[in-house]
Amino acid sequence: MAAAFICTSLPPLSLRSETKAASSSLSSRRLFAVSPESGGLRIRLSQSPSSLTSIQPRVSRLRRGVVVCEAQETTTDIVSIVNDSTWDSLVLEADGPVLVDFWAPWCGPCKMIDPLVNELAQQYTGKVKFYKLNTDDSPSTPSKYNVRSIPTIMIFVDGEKKDAIIGAVPKSTLTSSIDKFLQ
Repeated sequence: MAAAFICTSLPPLSLRSETKAASSSLSSRRLFAVSPESGGLRIRLSQSPSSLTSIQPRVSRLRRGVVVCEAQETTTDIVSIVNDSTWDSLVLEADGPVLVDFWAPWCGPCKMIDPLVNELAQQYTGKVKFYKLNTDDSPSTPSKYNVRSIPTIMIFVDGEKKDAIIGAVPKSTLTSSIDKFLQ
């Protein structure tokens, strides 16, 4: 379960820009919304001058108010985390099919496939258990299963590895692999 911040706007909010000199003597400009009632809380609106034009509609709305945020639980990420110490109990001893996404935070293709894995986790709720294993934090399990490239998706049934999909593949490829083990 993840937390999301829902923000609304109340009057008034001022806009300020700051210029920060970069080491290469180029400057980058950042635009902040500052709420007087919050004791100077700054909310970064943009990081690059080229994107300032794309945020103009949001900026005009923000000028009318203070940003008020509240945390809410969301169900967008229903894939649980597994690591070396929880591997046996969550994956190998699980009843029914288990899909494990081997990934790392620095991996671009892993980030591309993540929304697909989350969609499939919602689609197959109650039929397949979905887990993510960060290969940087838990290196022994990937080496035990000869994971040499990430993302790698493995499907286990009754503790036995049944299938492996390597790379960022289309949703249809993942769906057909999962469906083979739901018979």
